[in-house]
Amino acid sequence: MRDDHPVAQSGSMISGMAGRYAGSLFELAKEAKAISTVEADLGRFEKLLEGSDDLQRLVESPVFSADDQLKAISAVLDKAKITDLVGNFLRVVAKNRRLFAVPQMIRAFRHIAAEDRGETTADVTAAHALNATQEKELKAALKAVAGKDVSINVSVDPSILGGLVVKMGSRQIDTSLKTKLNSLKLALKEVG
Repeated sequence: MRDDHPVAQSGSMISGMAGRYAGSLFELAKEAKAISTVEADLGRFEKLLEGSDDLQRLVESPVFSADDQLKAISAVLDKAKITDLVGNFLRVVAKNRRLFAVPQMIRAFRHIAAEDRGETTADVTAAHALNATQEKELKAALKAVAGKDVSINVSVDPSILGGLVVKMGSRQIDTSLKTKLNSLKLALKEVG
């Protein structure tokens, strides 16, 4: 990795192939003054991916050839009107048979973009989608902990039952009901 690469500069824990792809996309987006546009398009593609089992299979399965993946991804991108940098980027990723890592690339891009804005990023898992007020309150609480603005990536996992799991850098805060119940079960086994 070059010393002037944004991932290397950030001192972040982003590494590996997903980080390199995200770093390259970030460099192109910054040069084109299109970071927010690229973030929005990546978010749109992420929502498409989360909402379609077929698209997830296409992205994750090694059975499909690079040509099949490229044709299918191109059709999805055209239909969703995702063009320019993100459209070209995802086509290159498909040609290189790296679609399976797109979710990690999107997270890495967000992390790099947030650091460039002087923010830090937190990955939040909730039992249900957060409304705008809850997101605002969570960002304020995390800002108080981090000492700077925090952008959040929220994913929903009903299996945690309630509460939140927050990962910010190397820190993890787990207030999920599932974890509390598991701890209680363990404590009861030790007592009994």
